[in-house]
Amino acid sequence: MLRELYIENLAVIEKASIEFNGSFNAFTGETGAGKSILINGINAILGQRVTKDIVRTGADKAVISGLFTDIHGTVLEQLKNMGIECEEGQILLTREIRSDGGSVARIDQRPVNVSLLRDIGCILVNIHGQHDNQILMSPEKHIDILDGYAGSEALISDYQKSFRELQDIAKKINKLHKEEGRKALRISELEDIISEIRTLDITDPDEENQISAELEVSKNSVAISEAVYAAQMILSGDDDTAGISELVSECSDKIYPYSDIMSELAPLNDRLNSAIIELDDISGELSNILDRLDVDPKRFDWLNQRSDELRRICKKYGPELSDVINTLDTSQAELDELTSSEQSAKELEDEKSRLLTEVSLKAKTLSDFRKNAAERFVDQVTGELGFLNMPNVKLVVEQQHGKLTMNGMDNIEFLISANVGEEPRPIAKIASGGELSRIMLALKSVLAEKDSIDTLIFDEIDTGVSGRAAQKIGQKLREISRHRQVLCVTHLAQIAVMADNHLLIEKNIVDGRTVTSVRKLDHEGRKYEIARIMGGDNITELMLENAEEQLLVVK
Repeated sequence: MLRELYIENLAVIEKASIEFNGSFNAFTGETGAGKSILINGINAILGQRVTKDIVRTGADKAVISGLFTDIHGTVLEQLKNMGIECEEGQILLTREIRSDGGSVARIDQRPVNVSLLRDIGCILVNIHGQHDNQILMSPEKHIDILDGYAGSEALISDYQKSFRELQDIAKKINKLHKEEGRKALRISELEDIISEIRTLDITDPDEENQISAELEVSKNSVAISEAVYAAQMILSGDDDTAGISELVSECSDKIYPYSDIMSELAPLNDRLNSAIIELDDISGELSNILDRLDVDPKRFDWLNQRSDELRRICKKYGPELSDVINTLDTSQAELDELTSSEQSAKELEDEKSRLLTEVSLKAKTLSDFRKNAAERFVDQVTGELGFLNMPNVKLVVEQQHGKLTMNGMDNIEFLISANVGEEPRPIAKIASGGELSRIMLALKSVLAEKDSIDTLIFDEIDTGVSGRAAQKIGQKLREISRHRQVLCVTHLAQIAVMADNHLLIEKNIVDGRTVTSVRKLDHEGRKYEIARIMGGDNITELMLENAEEQLLVVK
C-alpha cells in the first residue's frame, strides 16, 4: 500500500509529506485548492506522462516520492520477475521533473526507465478518475472488463498463440501467391541457364586450358614434325650417316679393351653406355611423337569449335570455367527449391486449415468461458448496484459472435435498463454522470476481489450524485477499504465522514505566492470540514452538531 507521499515544488505545492493508513483515506478541500495536483503527483511516480509546466514557478525541478509498504506476496513475485527485489516488503518510487523538460525516475534511489515505473505502477495502484467512466462509454473496452473479472488470461494467451500462428501462415500464403508471376519467370530463366550449360557437358574446370594446349600443337604440327624428325635423325642417323647414338657406341668400343689396364677408363665406359641407353630412349620417344603428329582435320575443327564454345560460356557465366560449373550447380539448387514450392504451398494450406480449426475451437472454448463468467458478473454487479441505491438497474452482458480477432470471436457490450419495464440499451445512450460513477464503482468493487492490487484511488467518483446515493458510495468505499487501501478525493460529506483518515487540502497566500498544503484532520478538524462541505463557509452551531452526529454514526 502507499504509506507515504512526499511532494516538493509540484505546481502550487511547495513541500508536503503525507502519511496514509491502510484503509480509507479521504481528501477534501475547496475547489481549486490543489486536489487534482495531488493525483498528478501520484500519477508521476506511477510512470505516467508529465510536462515541465507542473514544476513550481521559479524552481529547478519538482520531486515526488512514494513509499509502498506491506506489499502483497503476489505483487512481490511480479516485481521479482521484473528484476526488483523489495527489502522488507517495501519499495520507494521517485520521479524528478526538471523545469527544462527532463525527467528522472528512480526505484530505491536507483535510476530506471520511466517505462519500468509504469509497469510497476500498474500492479501497485489502480486509479479511477472521471475519465475512466469513458471506458463504460466505449463498448470495445467492455470485453477487457469481463476478461479481468473472469480470469481469462490463460485461455486468451493460449488462443492468441494459435491465432498468431494462423496469421503467420496466412501471410506466407499471401506472399507465395503474390510471388507466383515472378517465380514463373525465374524458373524459365533458370531452365534456360541450366540447359545452355548442360548442353556443353562441362565436367573438368581445366578443359579450356587443355583444349588451348592441344590446339597450339595442332596449329604448329608441320614445324614440330620437321624439328622432331631432324632431331631423331641426328640421334639415330640414316643409311649414309651415323647418328650420335652410333658414334657414342664407337667411343665405348674404343676404350673398353683398355678398361682393365687403366682403371680410370672403366667408369667413363659405363657413363658412355648409360648415354647410349638414354639417347636410344629419346630417339624412340621422338619416333612416337612423330606418329602422333599426324593431325586429324576433323579433330582440329572440333578443337576450334569447342574452344569457341568454352570462351563464349565463360564470357557469359565466368570468367573461369569453374565459375560456369558453379553457376550450373547454384541454378539447379534454386530451381529445385522453386519447383518444390508448389508442394510447400499445399503444406501451408493444409497447416492453415488445421490452425483455423484449432483457433475456432479455442475461440469457442473462450466464448463459453466468458458466457459462464458473464452470468456470475451480472449477479455480482447487480448486487453492488442495488447497494449503491440503483435497485431497479438491470445489467445485461450482450455477447455476439463475429469474425476471429486477437480477442477471440466475441463482441461484448454492457447494456443497462435503468427503470423497470425498459429494454436494456447501451450504457453510452442512457446512463447519466451519477449513474456512470456508481456503475464504475460497482465494477471496481467486483474486480477488486479478483486482483492483488493493494491500493485503489478514486478521484471525484461522486460526480453527479448526492443524498442517499452519495451515502451508499461512501459505505461501499468503506467496505472496500477493509480489504484494500482506498484513497478518495471527494466533495461530499456523505463520503468524507466514512474515511478512517481525513486529509484537508487547503490553499493560502504566503509572501505574495499561492501555497497549497495537506494536513491530517483530528476529530475537531473533521467536524468543521464536514460542516463546511455541507453548508459553506458560514458555519453555524447547528451545522457543527449535524457534522458531529454524522461522524459519530459512522463510528
